[in-house]
Amino acid sequence: MHEKETLIQNINKIHTTEMGVGRISRNLDINGDVVEYCKKKILKDESVVERKGKNYYVHIDNCVITVNASSYTIITAHK
Repeated sequence: MHEKETLIQNINKIHTTEMGVGRISRNLDINGDVVEYCKKKILKDESVVERKGKNYYVHIDNCVITVNASSYTIITAHK
């Protein structure tokens, strides 16, 4: 649970790149603000966060959101 607490404490640092926006939008089939979409998913009570190496992996609603642990950049997300 420590990983999830750390990620939530730094929720305002979470961002992505311009390329990340396109990749996440395409992979999750969403329109609009992908960062806010991912933040809402991360904050859900039922989200499960695990850290492997340099990344956090957030498992929620049949998708996985990958966040870099040092920069809080959303790298990708997959269904």
